[in-house]
Amino acid sequence: MAMAGLLGTSGFAVGEDAKSVRVLNVAPIVVTGTRIEQNSFDLPMSIDVTDAEQIQEGQLKVNLSESSARVPGVVINNRNNPAQDLAIQIRGFGARSAFGVRGVRLYADGIPMTMPDGQGQTGTFNLDTASRVEYLRGPFSALYGNSSGGVVQIFTKDGEKDPTLSGGIVFGSYGTRRESLEFSDSGDGFDYVVNANTYRSDGYRDQSDTRRDTLHGKINFRLSDDTKLTIVATALDQPDNKDPQGLDATQLKQNPKLAGVGSEKFNTRVSRSHQQVGATLEHQFTPNDTVRLMAYYGQRENEQYQSVTAGAQRNNLQGGGVATINRDFGGVDLRWTHNGKVGEKPYTVTAGLNYDRMEDDRKGYENFIANGVLDSDVDCGVLSGGQPILCGVRGNLRRDEINTAKNFDQYLQGSIDLSQKFTLSGGLRHSKVRFNNEDNYIKGVTAGYTGVANPNDSGSATFSETTPVIGAIFKLTDTVNFYANAGESFETPTFVEMAYKPTGAGAGLNFDLKPAKSRQYETGVKAMLGDSTLLNVALFKIDTNDEIVLQQQSGGRSVFQNVKSSERKGLELSLDSKFDNGIRTYLAYTYLDAEFSSDFRACKPFAGNQTACNINAAATLPTAPSPGNSGGELIKSGSDIPGTFKQTLYGEVSWKYQPMGFSTALEARANSKTNVAFKSEYGKANGYVVAAWRGGFTQKVNNWRFNQFVRIENLFDKEYVGSVRIADLNGRYYEPAPGRNWLLGLNASYKF
Repeated sequence: MAMAGLLGTSGFAVGEDAKSVRVLNVAPIVVTGTRIEQNSFDLPMSIDVTDAEQIQEGQLKVNLSESSARVPGVVINNRNNPAQDLAIQIRGFGARSAFGVRGVRLYADGIPMTMPDGQGQTGTFNLDTASRVEYLRGPFSALYGNSSGGVVQIFTKDGEKDPTLSGGIVFGSYGTRRESLEFSDSGDGFDYVVNANTYRSDGYRDQSDTRRDTLHGKINFRLSDDTKLTIVATALDQPDNKDPQGLDATQLKQNPKLAGVGSEKFNTRVSRSHQQVGATLEHQFTPNDTVRLMAYYGQRENEQYQSVTAGAQRNNLQGGGVATINRDFGGVDLRWTHNGKVGEKPYTVTAGLNYDRMEDDRKGYENFIANGVLDSDVDCGVLSGGQPILCGVRGNLRRDEINTAKNFDQYLQGSIDLSQKFTLSGGLRHSKVRFNNEDNYIKGVTAGYTGVANPNDSGSATFSETTPVIGAIFKLTDTVNFYANAGESFETPTFVEMAYKPTGAGAGLNFDLKPAKSRQYETGVKAMLGDSTLLNVALFKIDTNDEIVLQQQSGGRSVFQNVKSSERKGLELSLDSKFDNGIRTYLAYTYLDAEFSSDFRACKPFAGNQTACNINAAATLPTAPSPGNSGGELIKSGSDIPGTFKQTLYGEVSWKYQPMGFSTALEARANSKTNVAFKSEYGKANGYVVAAWRGGFTQKVNNWRFNQFVRIENLFDKEYVGSVRIADLNGRYYEPAPGRNWLLGLNASYKF
């Protein structure tokens, strides 16, 4: 009401036609949310875009975190850990992820980068060729299916009209170097862009050097006036990326550049490769009917070395310290879009079918080689059977299984203009997700190993859910829109989270673990203030049943559980101003209150020589600890969801002076503190404010275009934690960010 009063006194009745044109120039065209191109200003949902300039200008162009801070409601922290992919939070969804992306859907040019079990990665996102990245929050995300607490989608630009060769090199602190080469062209009925880049860095921390090589291409064919075919292909090679792991509070205070305990001893690292290709065929049958068919296929390999002590791995239930995954994945999506009228009221409707499948050949090995029987207190380098124990190498097989997940979804969504000022939108999606595990490693009690026999963990589970959403937008004037929406969403546990049952509950998948189900509500305003400022404000509330959290851990088996209920509520605001003198200002603010709204029980972090936590989930009292078992405790209703930030703020002032081709910007980013575990007494990452500056020149000489830039991160050399590892029972929660560091970039392109 206060916002409405403010807008009502701002003189919006004057010059509305001119301001409406200005809105169309400022508010971006988006696809995510409705699956057809529309101006984001006229949609009843929270959706923001980072464009090519914001993604690429004065940036390293390696991680999505470089430009995402300007999007309210979205948190993507740079982990400064090349072995672990970025973790993404949208309105608190995805905060629990220890690696990769959970709870948020990822797409690249309409192709899913989130697997059917809900796990995704951003490592294949090519930022050199990105035309934009769209961030959808709120109820309409549910129309994308499982794990859709939000949607992040990257789009590759089309080919240039003239043949264009581009190249660039970036140098930076800590031995950072990135090189890229790109060629783009178009012809009669086609256009294409191909990009290759390589990235190297010694890393800010010990045991953190990295190498990443990628190849990305897109080609559009205009087969006829009514038919278009798009093919997108991506390849990633990331060998031996070191993993510094997390630090405990003592190490963080001592030296944030340190690698975590055991990282160097076991040479913790990750090697991965990824190749995929997708094709989209669009055909317009009539002026009002379009059919789109998308199909894709890919392969991914991952090998990770972890710092699990040799003695601990000799437990029969331990899966080893080396994890390998060979994955095949693919799917299809078929949809039909129709435009029509009911009387004089125009409408749009889209109906579709979606099928995705992944199969993982998952194995585990000991991350050491040793002769003879090992005692429980053995360590690397100690003699065993006349030979020293060699760590950080692949040893005996300890896990062998085939994980398969697939989904089959049907969806329907549309909108209708009930009047010139009022539009109603909605949709419905039905999802069926099936998990199957074929365990090929079933062992009795083995000589030289401790604990009970390794059981048969084979099993299958199927989840089915229907998620509706409805929204409306009211156009108070041509430059002021009010909107509201509501809907339901769901999130299945991933394969990692379903893998094991609580202690004493037997073998097989954890059938007691249920999908989390959420009811989301949102209301907001989008307004043009004067001729130069775009305002977006959203209020939201999310109630979740069966939130998925860690319960216990023992013998290398992590067990997850459902918490009866949780609640998220908050506010998002962005203010974007463009002025005629080349100055632009931008502000994004988020308030998020995310907490558990019911009691539950979970493990205490390990202390002393404890290496396990087993609790009886049926007991009414916390489980008492033992010398090797940390035991469980009661987490009270009202506890914050760890890893979420109550407040985040991003501000930027930029200036372009076209006569000299000069541009510069000052950026500031602030995050409030966050708990690292279910109870604040176990630790927190303090709040911080950091600033960055960038500046550069661009020259055009005949067919050449040159660009040079300098960027300084963490301008005032602030010590802070860049990312946290949630509920790490070993207490190694903290991934520190680097101090002041710099980048120098040189780019050139030539049009033939």
